[in-house]
Amino acid sequence: MPFFSIFLELRVPIYFPFEYPFWNRSFLGKIKKIKKRTHCFMDPEAGSVTRESRLKFYKATLCLAYQSFGVVYGDLSSSPLYVYKSTFSGRLRLHEEDDEILGVLSLVFWTLTLIPLCKYIIFVLGADDNGEGGTFALYSLLCRRAKLGLLSASDASDDDISAYNSGLPRKETVASSILKEFFDKYHSSRIVLLLLVLLGTSMVIGDGILTPSMSVLSAVNGIRIKAPSLHENYTVFIAGVILVGLFALQHFGTRNVGYLFAPILLAWLFCISVIGVYNTIYWNPHVVSALSPYYVYNFFKKAGKDGWSSLGGIVLCITGAEAMFADLGHFSQLSIRIAFTVIVYPCLVLAYMGEAAYLSKHKEDLQKSFYKAIPEVVFWPVFIIATLATMVGSQAIISGTFSVISQCRALKCFPRVKVVHTSNHIHGQIYIPEVNWILMVLCLAVLVGYRDTDTIGNAYGLAVITVMLVTTCLMFLVIVMVWKRNILGALAFVIVFGSVELLYFSACLAKVHKGGWFPLVLSLILLSTMCIWHYGTLKKQAYELNNRVCLDMLLSMGTNLGINRVPGIGLIYSNVATGVPPMFAHFVTNFPAFHRILVFVTVQSLTVPKVPANQRFVISRIGPPEFCLFQCVVRYGYKDQRNDTHDFENHLIETVSEFLRNGNNDGEAFRWETTNQQQSSPSDDVTASSFENVVSSESSKKTVRFRGVGCSKELEDLREARESGLAYMMGSTCVLACDTSSYLKKFAINIVYGFLRQNCRHPAIALGVPHTSLIEVGMVYRV
Repeated sequence: MPFFSIFLELRVPIYFPFEYPFWNRSFLGKIKKIKKRTHCFMDPEAGSVTRESRLKFYKATLCLAYQSFGVVYGDLSSSPLYVYKSTFSGRLRLHEEDDEILGVLSLVFWTLTLIPLCKYIIFVLGADDNGEGGTFALYSLLCRRAKLGLLSASDASDDDISAYNSGLPRKETVASSILKEFFDKYHSSRIVLLLLVLLGTSMVIGDGILTPSMSVLSAVNGIRIKAPSLHENYTVFIAGVILVGLFALQHFGTRNVGYLFAPILLAWLFCISVIGVYNTIYWNPHVVSALSPYYVYNFFKKAGKDGWSSLGGIVLCITGAEAMFADLGHFSQLSIRIAFTVIVYPCLVLAYMGEAAYLSKHKEDLQKSFYKAIPEVVFWPVFIIATLATMVGSQAIISGTFSVISQCRALKCFPRVKVVHTSNHIHGQIYIPEVNWILMVLCLAVLVGYRDTDTIGNAYGLAVITVMLVTTCLMFLVIVMVWKRNILGALAFVIVFGSVELLYFSACLAKVHKGGWFPLVLSLILLSTMCIWHYGTLKKQAYELNNRVCLDMLLSMGTNLGINRVPGIGLIYSNVATGVPPMFAHFVTNFPAFHRILVFVTVQSLTVPKVPANQRFVISRIGPPEFCLFQCVVRYGYKDQRNDTHDFENHLIETVSEFLRNGNNDGEAFRWETTNQQQSSPSDDVTASSFENVVSSESSKKTVRFRGVGCSKELEDLREARESGLAYMMGSTCVLACDTSSYLKKFAINIVYGFLRQNCRHPAIALGVPHTSLIEVGMVYRV
């Protein structure tokens, strides 16, 4: 048997000892089919198919790895521009001996080894949520697998989403049981967990503002090496022009930007590694000995408190490490691991080593060491490549910011914004216009306001290390409660990585008054915004659930009011998954007429990345067949692409017709299935062939598969109604706090939440509802 097939058969966890497989499970299913063909040794045709499939897999992985250079690693790779300068900008400049320089190099090497290589590449990337990464991916795992979430409290359960329940069940451990009991007993602990996740998300967005300013300004400052008399206003202006150009490129999408930027970053890594080797050999080959951890001990022994304070600059060498996880949805685990371990990591080590070798002989250049260490012959080519590389570095965190905001929006923690999917093949590659231009304005404000890379670096380091601490805390819960591993392993993970990050965090926190206040204030504003939006949305949904109208009341009201049925189909959008929403009862009371066929549509966002197309629609009947009332729950994952209105209408009507064709008249839930299992959204071309009737009760669920011919009369009515036209009805609500509410609640609901609702995208636009077919019903919700 070929080695590749043996590897798949054994499922050896080469990259990650806790959880496997090391690439996406959806892709593993395809590889399993390939693996089965390898058993047919006597079939040369089957063997050729297997070889071809493996070649396609290798080619796709290497192609993704190549693109990742232009998206993921730019920030991490541009760190040599400012690490030594920021480290020796404080009191450490008083210690300009070889021991301190070699100590800084040793700290940089071991920090790069422990955090990006060991923590992220080996461990954290294995905690993907079916191919998706980032803070919300970890929280999604905890919500779905450990039931710790608050975000889906009002939504239907996602337990029946089969794509996310295919993993091997693991036996509960004592530690996981204790933690689960703790979270069940203390509801406030779930709130704290959500706040922790939102804090990490806020800091990622803060990174998206600070990274472009820091990177580009650091590169442009290289001009002043050759032109010392040049005023800083000119460098700030040039950096601003570059930033505007960078954000203007975002609408082309991650894939195109990745192809454009990847050669630039590869050229940059080649330059700094070659220059690093040259400087090491030419100036001081003995700096290689600094890779020993003894020099870390010796550094703190000699520098003391000043050495601890300098950690705020050293931490900048791992800026961008979180992007490897946050941008995972754009690529794959294997491609990111290959790119980092084979090229990025060794090139960075060589670059830092060469710069330290130069500094050991030129201590007067500590504040401008990077550009001074470049040989005169290649200065200007390297300067141009460095400026371009900082644009690549900014791209990494901008893509990550788009991803986390999209996830927050889908899980009702961020106001509605426009999400543009820029790739037909990888749904994680997105562009958010509103966020893009707001980031640009804030980046320019930081650039003009700070002007100094040392001050920006203080703010930058605090934001970066806070995100990493949040990831470490969430990883502890994932290891114990999701993977059901021994708590000693989880504690070892937290102690090893958490202690290092806490040390850096304390040093960054000490520089709050020197610029570190900015990410704290920004994260506080973002955290408050997301919490208020989520709180207001939950209150609005709770009002609709508590004031929904029962069917008997609607029918009796229809008799008293003399309700007329007009031709056509009416789609009533609401957050009520069962019963009649109060908005519709309010409409009927004031205008006693509605369409011949009514479908109450509820769009739900689940804490899963994607909902399979065959499990997206859940249809049930409301009342007797003669009333032609239906309930449709449309389920999306936080990474799903919402289909356009025309396709949505066609698939919804087709699902209802199949519901009727199968004679499902007992009010039971009906889930539409298709034979095409590779589809990822209902906008794909689908041919219905088999369906499931899911009968749910509080104690159990029974699945019955059937075929048959239903009521032709209702099908004919549906066809005629479709030809008569289709209208949408939505609530145009004003959410206000009750008169007896506290002033804090009135401020949050009436002012902040009201302002956000008025200035975000309209629900009809977000759902793609055509304006000419829309009926809006005004109501006031007192929550």
